[in-house]
Amino acid sequence: MSERILYTYFRSTAAYRVRIALNLKQLSYTPRFIHLVKNGGEQHAKNYRTINPQGLIPTLIDGATTVIQSLAIIEYLEECNPAIPLLPESPAARAQIRSFAQQICCDIHPLNNLRVLNYLRTEMTQDESSRHQWYQHWISEGLMAIEQQLTRTGAHKSRCCFDKTPTIADLCLIPQLYNARRFNCDIHHYPTLLKIEEHCMTLTAFQQASPEQQPDHE
Repeated sequence: MSERILYTYFRSTAAYRVRIALNLKQLSYTPRFIHLVKNGGEQHAKNYRTINPQGLIPTLIDGATTVIQSLAIIEYLEECNPAIPLLPESPAARAQIRSFAQQICCDIHPLNNLRVLNYLRTEMTQDESSRHQWYQHWISEGLMAIEQQLTRTGAHKSRCCFDKTPTIADLCLIPQLYNARRFNCDIHHYPTLLKIEEHCMTLTAFQQASPEQQPDHE
């Protein structure tokens, strides 16, 4: 059996999603740690850029296959290891879950990840207060939209976002809430999301994927 390698960083929201997926599917992997801050950011090193030209985390190497981008990695794991599904059978339900996940991964997260905040600091000369205002604005706008979506549809009544068991939606939600807390966002406005988080964090797969449980946690 070929080795499965995940290039990860304990605080990376995107890597956190993939760690949850690997744990839920009970797939073993070897972590390789890329520190996003030390040494000017190890993701910029030539040897890592050879693996992932974007210089982003995570990267999954599964034998001869290399996959970048967290959602693509999770979908790859889903297709290769369907025994413990992260998507339901219904095409309509799958579309709803993918839509929810993309709202987080494509609309919320990119506006507040490390390279954007660094650009605001260095190139746009924004002070810490302004950067936090930027971050909190986009977090608030994005989380309120998905809070209203789940509350309106009633999909969350099964404890997870859309089902009785976690789906890709939950894998994206929990790391984003973690990140929001890290930047002191007021998240009490999202009771539906917090209820889902409370349940998910009782599950071993989520607990073991959390930043505090990673070997590179500082």
